[in-house]
Amino acid sequence: MSRGHRFSDDEVRGVYRAIYERRDVRSSFLADPLPDDVLERLLDAAHHAPSVGFMQPSRFIVIKDLAIRTAVHHNFERANLAAAQRYEGSRATQYRNLKLAGILEAPVNVCVVCESETSRGAGLGRQTIPETALYSTVCAVENLWLAARAEGIGVGWVSILDPQALRATLGIPESATAVAYLCLGYVSSFASDPDLERYGWEERASLEEVIFTDRFGQIGSKRR
Repeated sequence: MSRGHRFSDDEVRGVYRAIYERRDVRSSFLADPLPDDVLERLLDAAHHAPSVGFMQPSRFIVIKDLAIRTAVHHNFERANLAAAQRYEGSRATQYRNLKLAGILEAPVNVCVVCESETSRGAGLGRQTIPETALYSTVCAVENLWLAARAEGIGVGWVSILDPQALRATLGIPESATAVAYLCLGYVSSFASDPDLERYGWEERASLEEVIFTDRFGQIGSKRR
């Protein structure tokens, strides 16, 4: 097998390290500002994510203004309170004790938006599955996240938000969709395991549970 296009061993290890050590950071943010050149590198990495038909639908709202972040935090508090009502007993107690956002603690917030009606790409690949625009923006989020981990920067994805209230706060047009609200900043440490796993909320499924052969649900003979 040709290895002519393979990265060096150290580069390969770096890629996998970023993947395995990426964490959803909700706490431990430091007050240190995020340098503009570092933030630009992260956004450039996100901008270079794959997109169906090369449509490049992702837009990035960089939020540093405390008043705006405070409004988003109030949005989170309301949504989080409503979400907590879905749980009962020990699960409800466990939920209330989780730290689920670092909106005010992180020095920079970034809202990643999908402008799915963009004319770029001329609709290639979107005729049968229009949701691929959103999928493309999710790829941009992952690119940013992995690049941030390589730079030693924590990222937390806040999904407990009222989308319409967020749209109003950030002036997002109806033609676009807020896909991810991210909190970015240097951190005191990266946890060895995901928070929700460490706190007993959920455990990682084994690889064998999620790989099928030929048809959904069909486990290959080598993995039986």
